[in-house]
Amino acid sequence: MAHVDWSAGIDSVSGALSKPSKKGQHSCNKMLLGTHRVAPTTSNECTRLYLRKKTVRVAPVTAEEREVRNRFSAISKAVAQRKQDLSKVAQDLAAFNAQKNQPGGYTTLKQYLWHVAAEELNG
Repeated sequence: MAHVDWSAGIDSVSGALSKPSKKGQHSCNKMLLGTHRVAPTTSNECTRLYLRKKTVRVAPVTAEEREVRNRFSAISKAVAQRKQDLSKVAQDLAAFNAQKNQPGGYTTLKQYLWHVAAEELNG
């Protein structure tokens, strides 16, 4: 396995370092992915680099996938609108703060707003 020496000030990397382009722009054909493991081990070599070839989907998008994508899009738009609606901001913040320390409560405002928007869409 190769050894990577990081430059001064860089302890580790994690995530996609380069991605293949979706629209055919000038880019690489492989994804360079870095992972960093933060766990107690006897080795300090916890960073790994992987190359992944570009993949092309061959199966058509199913009706269920389209439905899930449309639901995600609708909830995302509802959350964005709710965050901009000044008449609901203070009310949402108060409701969020009231439930966040309860068992099963939502720990972030974004998570809470997604729950509220999903409930509104369900009726």
